[in-house]
Amino acid sequence: MKLYNTLTRRKEDFKPVVEGQVSMYNCGPTVYNYIHVGNGRPLVIFDTLRRFFIYRGYDVKFVVNFTDIDDKIINKANDEGVSAKEIAERYIEEFLKDANGLNLYDYSTMNPKATEYINQMIVFIQDLIDKEAAYNIDGNVYFNISSAKDYGKLSKKNIDELVSGARIEVNEEKNNPMDFALWKKAKPGEPFWDSPWGQGRPGWHIECSVMAKSLLGETIDIHSGGEDLQFPHHENEIAQSETLSGKPFANYWLHNGMITVDNKKMSKSEGNFFTIKDVSKEYDLEVLRFFLLSAHYRSPINFSREVMDHTRSALERLYNSKKNLEYLMDKTEDRDLSSSDNDQLEKIQSYKREFIESMEDDLNTADAIAAIFEMVKYTNTEFNEMTNKKVVENSYETLKELSKVLGILTKEEELLEDEIVELIQKRTEARKNKDFKLADEIRDLLKDKGVILEDTQDGVKWKRS
Repeated sequence: MKLYNTLTRRKEDFKPVVEGQVSMYNCGPTVYNYIHVGNGRPLVIFDTLRRFFIYRGYDVKFVVNFTDIDDKIINKANDEGVSAKEIAERYIEEFLKDANGLNLYDYSTMNPKATEYINQMIVFIQDLIDKEAAYNIDGNVYFNISSAKDYGKLSKKNIDELVSGARIEVNEEKNNPMDFALWKKAKPGEPFWDSPWGQGRPGWHIECSVMAKSLLGETIDIHSGGEDLQFPHHENEIAQSETLSGKPFANYWLHNGMITVDNKKMSKSEGNFFTIKDVSKEYDLEVLRFFLLSAHYRSPINFSREVMDHTRSALERLYNSKKNLEYLMDKTEDRDLSSSDNDQLEKIQSYKREFIESMEDDLNTADAIAAIFEMVKYTNTEFNEMTNKKVVENSYETLKELSKVLGILTKEEELLEDEIVELIQKRTEARKNKDFKLADEIRDLLKDKGVILEDTQDGVKWKRS
């Protein structure tokens, strides 16, 4: 597996800290509003990387945090006359709805909240003060940027240029204009926690360093997020973490490209700002997930109605191919493999190899998807009711296997009530005509679609499983 490391600006062979295990940290949302399409891209991309590592046999620990205390949350709470906690909990719940629609996460994903790690943050900050890498001024604690080794190594920014270009506005108390807040003194009406420096709350950068250390260790394998987080957020995480531990914070830094809307930068002022919830009103979020995987993750990607319509059609083609294979599994015969059957099996395996090779080449989902489309084109063209059942079943399982890595083709078609009644009537007619094979096929079809039939004295009754 090769990954493009932002830190070194080159592709590198992936070697985990612990053999067979992968630790991943992805910066999650600040929960003060609905997440937008741009927020969705890193969530989908790095969830797919998580899935691929699991597919390749790794034990994965994946952290996506919630920033549930922040100026934006406090301002939103003040505007609505409610608590910051109420705002955070409301939008965490909304986020989880969107995450479910995008088919994100499973047992290997952890979603810690910043407010659950306040005590660990206080200890972390005090340890930096003890190392003279941070200082307290009247209840505000700042990281001393001059104590950091190689500051700017991730974003490739020169510290002298940063200092000369920095604006010193409201915070003239800092020793250096580039020093950043680790702990903020409480203002009237704000949420606060007690600390050795007085009542206050953590700065933004400290939370990720602390949660990554607490949940994954001092050196993690992969830290990821949007390219806009390289500076200052990720740069500051590196500075405070490595200054404290003396060890690399993360061995691989992965950043996805940005999203444009109709080839313009997405922004509220442009009127082209779309939340995931907005998109879900018109498209199944599986379509959005598929769209976000359709380009290489480091490339910019353009969101538009035309592109989404095209993506929906492409996804429907995959679903139709899946249904066609399901149909053929019922119609084909199981027999010993011939040389031509083996040739077909090898052809399917060649597409699988192309998929894996693409994914191992810096998570090239665009080429991986192309391999799947080549495979379904082949099965659609070459397979029929005379094809060996073993070959059809192998192709079907391969399609499911590869699509699961991408997190797509997971939805089962749900029958509408009228369709169920019609199928029950056909089954009843088949039984009257003593066509028990057809009757059993209809029962099995309904069962596969989550409909259970029960033959009673009063006729056939059904229920969803």
